[in-house]
Amino acid sequence: MELLALYWTVSGPVEVHYGREWSTFPWADRCAQAARVGFSGLGLWHADVAHQLESTTLSEMRRVFDDAGLRHLEVEFLSDFFAAPGTPEREASDRLRRQLLETAAAFDAHHIKVGNIPGTPCELGRVVEEFAALCDEAAEHTEALIAYEFMPFDVNVRTLEAALTLVQEADRPNGGLAIDTWHMTKLGIDPSEMARIQRRHLAWVELSDGHLADMEDPIDEVVNHRELPGEGEFDIPGYVAALRSAGYDGPWGVEVLSEKLRRLPIEQEFERAYETTVAQLVAGGA
Repeated sequence: MELLALYWTVSGPVEVHYGREWSTFPWADRCAQAARVGFSGLGLWHADVAHQLESTTLSEMRRVFDDAGLRHLEVEFLSDFFAAPGTPEREASDRLRRQLLETAAAFDAHHIKVGNIPGTPCELGRVVEEFAALCDEAAEHTEALIAYEFMPFDVNVRTLEAALTLVQEADRPNGGLAIDTWHMTKLGIDPSEMARIQRRHLAWVELSDGHLADMEDPIDEVVNHRELPGEGEFDIPGYVAALRSAGYDGPWGVEVLSEKLRRLPIEQEFERAYETTVAQLVAGGA
């Protein structure tokens, strides 16, 4: 059982999407804490990488990571890769694309997570074409998978049917879906639906709990009020068991965007994330 502490879970007091996104927890401390409690890897958000590169290098970050005995890295997040060339959105996305590919290559990352957090409208056929092109370009630089995370805010790919169309029509060996139990539950996609996803299209899985009733402000809910696995109302063991039955045998991630979690000392963030998530993985038969 290999588990990654994803960026927003253990980043400390950051301002998710609306302010300072880089962590005040030193990279060496994050690596040390991850190894101490039993994680096999970490996640990196692009803004945090950019901040760290002001005073270090990717090769030095990789050395610290390796010295801690960690093995797996998630790199995120690329949006608007399907925007029309020449638009400001596409130009910004292309600049970030280069950084993410360089980071993934430096770390031999497990995957790069992509999707549509801003909710930019686009015809699905174009998303498919651009996803395929992104996978092809990535394969020239890194063995990392390109994991498309579909979610309620994605106006183009917000159903399992659309997500399956994306990966099936793109049909790239390094391209697949990122399954997040928060998004699956909020989209009303039952654990039993995981059986529809072929193993070759399951790139990545991350666990997050929450409450079934939606809050009035969906943005506030998604970035501040998730719960650690097992501490909410979602069927986390059910998703784990269903994904295992679908053939998923890769590492798992814990991604909990929680204001109360971000207020904890670094030691407690890592300890609580590991203990609660492992318990749910065991309950699901991972």
